[in-house]
Amino acid sequence: MFTSYLVNAAGELTTGGALISLVASMICGLVIAALYMVRSDYSKNFVIALVILPALVQVVITVVNGNLGASVAVMGAFSLVRFRSAPGSAKDITAIFFAMAVGLANGMGYILYSATIVGIVGVIYLFLTLSGFGEHGVREKHLKVLIPESLDYTTVFDDIFEKYVKRSELTKVKTTDLGSIFELNYQITLKDAKQEKEFLDALRTKNGNLTIICSRAVNRTVEEI
Repeated sequence: MFTSYLVNAAGELTTGGALISLVASMICGLVIAALYMVRSDYSKNFVIALVILPALVQVVITVVNGNLGASVAVMGAFSLVRFRSAPGSAKDITAIFFAMAVGLANGMGYILYSATIVGIVGVIYLFLTLSGFGEHGVREKHLKVLIPESLDYTTVFDDIFEKYVKRSELTKVKTTDLGSIFELNYQITLKDAKQEKEFLDALRTKNGNLTIICSRAVNRTVEEI
C-alpha cells in the first residue's frame, strides 16, 4: 500500500511533508518535460510550464485537501484552462494531463505513488516514441495547389491522383486574387514516397506552374478529433 507523507499521525499538515511534496513535484515535472522533448517540436515556454505545473497543482490540492467546497471551486478553475488556451496537439494535451495527475498524487502526499506513475508511464512513452509504433501514416502529406479559375477543381487532378496517390481528401478550397485563383488544400498519402518529385511535376503541367506546396501533414488537435 502507498502511504501519504503529507500529514502526521494526528492528520495535520506538516511543514516537512509539504516541502517534500513540493520538491518531489518539481523533480517529476523535470522528468515529464525531458520526456516530452524527446523527438518533439517544442517551445521553451511550454517546457517550463510542464516543469512548474505539477508543483502548482500539488500546492492547490494540498491547500484544499478535505475541504469539499474549495475542491469544487478548484475543479471549476481547472476547467477554464480548456477554454482559455489555444488548442494543442494530442501529445501536448497528454503531457499536460500527465503533469496534473502527478501533481494531484503529490498533493495528496502519495510521493512514492507519483514516482511510480512517472517511472512506468515514462518507460512506456519512451518505447512508443523511439519505436516504429503508430507510424503507418508516415507518408501522409499536406498539399496546397493554386489553379486558375478556368479549371474545374473537383476533377482537374483525378488522373494524376489515381496514378500517384493512395488516398486523398480535399479539406479546404479558398479563392484569391479577386476570385481568379483557387487555393486547394489536400491531405494525401502517396503510393510511393520516391515518386514525390514526379508527382509534383505532373501537377505543374496541369496548374500552369502556379504555386504548389507539399509538406508534412499537420497533426490534428483533440478539438478537431
